[in-house]
Amino acid sequence: MKQFFAKGMVLITVIFMDLLTGMEFDLFVPSFPQLQNHFNLSPFWVEASLSVNFMGYCLSLFLVGGLADRHGRKPIILLGLISFIIGSFLCVFSFFYELLLLGRFLQGIGIAAPAILSFLIIADAYSLKEQQFLMAMLNGLINIAVAISPVLGSYLTLYFHWQGNFIALLLLGLITLMMTIFFIPFRALPLNDAMLPGGGYMSIVKSKPLMLLIINILFISVPYWIFVGMSPLLYIRDLSVSLAHFGYYQGILAFVFAIGSVFFGLAIKEANFNQKKMLVFSLKILIISLIIIVWVTLLDSVNALIITLAFLPFIISQIIPSVILYPLSLNFLLHVKARVSAVIQGARLILTALALQIAGYFYQKSFKSIGVVLICFMVIAVITLFFIIKNRELMEWEEK
Repeated sequence: MKQFFAKGMVLITVIFMDLLTGMEFDLFVPSFPQLQNHFNLSPFWVEASLSVNFMGYCLSLFLVGGLADRHGRKPIILLGLISFIIGSFLCVFSFFYELLLLGRFLQGIGIAAPAILSFLIIADAYSLKEQQFLMAMLNGLINIAVAISPVLGSYLTLYFHWQGNFIALLLLGLITLMMTIFFIPFRALPLNDAMLPGGGYMSIVKSKPLMLLIINILFISVPYWIFVGMSPLLYIRDLSVSLAHFGYYQGILAFVFAIGSVFFGLAIKEANFNQKKMLVFSLKILIISLIIIVWVTLLDSVNALIITLAFLPFIISQIIPSVILYPLSLNFLLHVKARVSAVIQGARLILTALALQIAGYFYQKSFKSIGVVLICFMVIAVITLFFIIKNRELMEWEEK
């Protein structure tokens, strides 16, 4: 009973880390107009509060990965949460905007640790199949958190002004810190990478099967962020979708992914679960989704509902690979788990930023230019998933 309680509290703590990670970026966005008025800011300086947060996150990311593989997960997560709490405190009590920017920078530095290490707490303690089940459940939870964050942030801003969102993040950070202190154990690392030749980031690059996994994870996930990043321009400005209705178009994507992840997680618990067959099924859906996107792109549809429905099969095709392949990538080289997580998270951010810049540069006030960028990413996702399924080492991989 005591062991069951301990495991349960570890999982709840990981959930709080993921909630904090999911809400850190989106929660305070609805307070932008109040920030602009309160500090008399130009749009450029309002957006700077996102940019400095992103910079802090990127600077911290790869350092966190190396430190966590050498010194364990808990100490690094604690340092990250302390940095995040200090940054949140500065944001709440900012009397001038430069102090708020410093707070956002510290929040970005601090959030990197729970963002890339929270799932490793599970990966260090559970079998691969259990990790995949828990990954599915967490995917569902995180996407629900992402979907409700702007709504929650709007109400917090309405009743508690722009400081309300930062107070919420400060309190959530403090709760997560306390739970981490009391419920996350100090666990010995699987191997000491300092004693292994090539145990750093180069060992990831040298592993062809692992790089195949990472490339697929990146190219199957980034199209979602391209679509989400470009859809406000397309839907609201050029397809005349009202702001009130726009939230439904975006929310349905996160909702479908969340519900699908939960149902697939339950399927993993079945005794006859076969990951290769599930990946083949996912590949078929991915190919169908690619054909649909090509069709809508060629038609250059101006119907927001048709465009959204056309993108939904791709959202469904993401579910199975994200649940199966991410835990597999973390377990492939046991001594560099945190570095693998850092590479995936960092590369995803950089690739998303580059893809959005390309999509924005070629945007012609229609879906066609966005669709072409999506198609390029989806083709690579199809090819890499095909080779993953054909790779015997990956499909027959057993926990070491």
